[in-house]
Amino acid sequence: MSSPSAASSAERLTWIETAPHGLIEDFASSARAGLAQPPRSLSCRWLYDEQGSQLFEAICEQPEYYPTRAELSILRERADEIAAALPPGGSLVELGSGSALKTRVLIEALLARDGALCYVPVDISRSMLETSSRELLADYPELEIVGVAAEYRDGLRELRRRVEGPKLVLWLGSNVGNFERPAAAAFLAELREGFEAHDRLLIGVDLRKDKGVLERAYDDAAGVTAAFDLNLLARVNRELGGDFDLAGFRHDARYDELLGRVEMHLVSLRAQRVRIAALDLELDFAEGETIHTENSYKYSVDEVDALAAAGGFEVEARWFDAQRRFSLQALRPR
Repeated sequence: MSSPSAASSAERLTWIETAPHGLIEDFASSARAGLAQPPRSLSCRWLYDEQGSQLFEAICEQPEYYPTRAELSILRERADEIAAALPPGGSLVELGSGSALKTRVLIEALLARDGALCYVPVDISRSMLETSSRELLADYPELEIVGVAAEYRDGLRELRRRVEGPKLVLWLGSNVGNFERPAAAAFLAELREGFEAHDRLLIGVDLRKDKGVLERAYDDAAGVTAAFDLNLLARVNRELGGDFDLAGFRHDARYDELLGRVEMHLVSLRAQRVRIAALDLELDFAEGETIHTENSYKYSVDEVDALAAAGGFEVEARWFDAQRRFSLQALRPR
């Protein structure tokens, strides 16, 4: 690595962008498949446009939304132990990096140990990546960044091509919870294909807990999560020529204890018809009919162990926050 401390921010930043191509077409195809007939749904992957990403950052600041604070407390307490999983000279990679607020803790620990670091954030939002990268480079002169604007799978392909040597891959924020359980195991297995024996995966997992705590976390009193969910309809309006009346829907979050998942829905408040011009589609909603927008699965410790094994990993170390609401685990390839 060249002397980052002597280089400008621009010289320490490299861009790889795969997300834009075909994105509108993918959104249109996904929306048509999910909305054409009941039970209606919109994939949670579309929640994170620029506005949605900003709203999610605001969700993380709400008092009811404990996962961010719980995960950050673990990182602060265990940063040196976690950093030890990455050999000197290795790269720190993050899937779904967002603002990289929590990641700063590990960046600081690794810079204190090694004096220099290459950080590779992967996020679908180019604007969020640009903002967070500029802030990180301004704050850490010894840091180099390779920003990858892509969805997870496109990002993984780029990582296999471009990141050499040991890597610590971060998958924080309990993003694994947005996958159905079999799909989460399949994704870990796909990730495992690019791992060598010295690579590690640090994964954040939200744990099973009281129903009331979980439902409040996904339906905060300030209505930020509701705005985040409704922004999905606003995105259909903006990008696909929809005429959803956002005031005609309300956000609903419910925890299914048997399945161990929080479900987010948008509930039609009245009988109404919606047209989506780009899809040449008209939708008739009954009062009370829902659009399912997100699942967030919660795990027991045994379920985490089973998930890791199904994906070709084993748990090397595990940490909890003080209230045992959330867990970070370092996984090594089997």
